[in-house]
Amino acid sequence: VQLQASGGGLVQAGGSPMLSCTASRFPSGLTFRSYAMGWFRQVPGKEREFVAGINWTGGTTLYADSVKGRFAISRDNANGRVYLEMNDLKYEDTAVYYCVADSTLVPSRWSGLDEYDYWGQGTQVTVSS
Repeated sequence: VQLQASGGGLVQAGGSPMLSCTASRFPSGLTFRSYAMGWFRQVPGKEREFVAGINWTGGTTLYADSVKGRFAISRDNANGRVYLEMNDLKYEDTAVYYCVADSTLVPSRWSGLDEYDYWGQGTQVTVSS
């Protein structure tokens, strides 16, 4: 599975950018609906951390405490895309954001780095004050 993220860049504090991720190249017999999706982020010198996850239908979502109430994850199963709507950005949201896919329909451990089978290349979000 190939994951291509976009939408990052330089954003002012308090801004509301949206990240998107397009999935393609699925194994034979599988589609975008076969995967739970999520977003992680990483700053230099720190481990990657879970940001948000969504199950295969879009009916279940989970968020890190640090972004709960500010970020929203959604998916478009018809077009193979997952989105991360980011609101009220703070300086500490500055990071490289990674789109991820889990070949189970509902992750057993949403925040686990090893839960996810596929990772995108990452898109940088830099929040300026």
